[in-house]
Amino acid sequence: MKMRKWMAMLICIVMVTALFPITASADTGPKPSVRITFENLGDKECWGTLLSSKESTGPSSAWDGNEEDARHNENPNGHYDWQSFGYDIWKAFVDYDEHDDFYFLQEAWQINETKELAWTYYPPNEFKILLYFPETGEYAVSGVYERYAFDSYFTVNMDGVKLSVDYNEELSSDERINAYNSYNYRVEIMALIARIIITIIIEMVIALAFGYWEKKQLLLLAGMNAGTQIILNVLLNIINYNSGRIAFVLFYILFEIIVAIIEAVVLLVFLNKISFKQRKRWLMVVYVVLANVVSFWSGLFLADWLPGIF
Repeated sequence: MKMRKWMAMLICIVMVTALFPITASADTGPKPSVRITFENLGDKECWGTLLSSKESTGPSSAWDGNEEDARHNENPNGHYDWQSFGYDIWKAFVDYDEHDDFYFLQEAWQINETKELAWTYYPPNEFKILLYFPETGEYAVSGVYERYAFDSYFTVNMDGVKLSVDYNEELSSDERINAYNSYNYRVEIMALIARIIITIIIEMVIALAFGYWEKKQLLLLAGMNAGTQIILNVLLNIINYNSGRIAFVLFYILFEIIVAIIEAVVLLVFLNKISFKQRKRWLMVVYVVLANVVSFWSGLFLADWLPGIF
């Protein structure tokens, strides 16, 4: 009875503490993205887009043939004056997609200065990369690629890419834009290790503050925290890779509750068995709750402060 009472109390405390400040709405939080970095592009004016295998994605869609729905900043009805490109750029992409099986979704970016095409709001899942050079009227196009992660990174080396003045389905693979996956897995693994170490340090410092100084106590706590944090952070890394930050936060809360329950059970069962001085059981539960709440909010804080690590 006492064990069930403490477990129920623990779940309520962790849920109230962790969940209460977090709100969500239908369209908050980050969306999937495709980011393409261009090497050896040069400084000549260049616009880029992603041609989609589908006619729409999110708020972006192919032109329906009505002039009033043309999404460029020179449209007389003024609905699309927020677009960064005018009629000539828009028309160049529309003319190209008339001959292609993929669709221009009326989104484009000037990339010769930034050397990056970043579609950060509902990018197409299957796409071709299309570049247009207004000074010469030439195009460069890629084969078909797909998003492979919530945030998909590609790199393109423009050295040796041949340009054409119109649609050319006969382009060989050597003449097309070739993009490669440039997601930095090594950095992600190092960041994962850093997160685990920082979290364990936080929870061990709290353990010392609760008076858990005995060698066997510290070994038990270190092993318990290492095991739960490794599993927790590996799972969160996989979720963040595939589903993004909102899913990361929601599962973070759920997993922290599960971790808190597991850690409380471990301490209630084993801590007094290895201790010279018997510890109050209710303080064990308080330690687990406090350690997990502090590590949870520290993780969210550091995720914004040090996004390269969290």
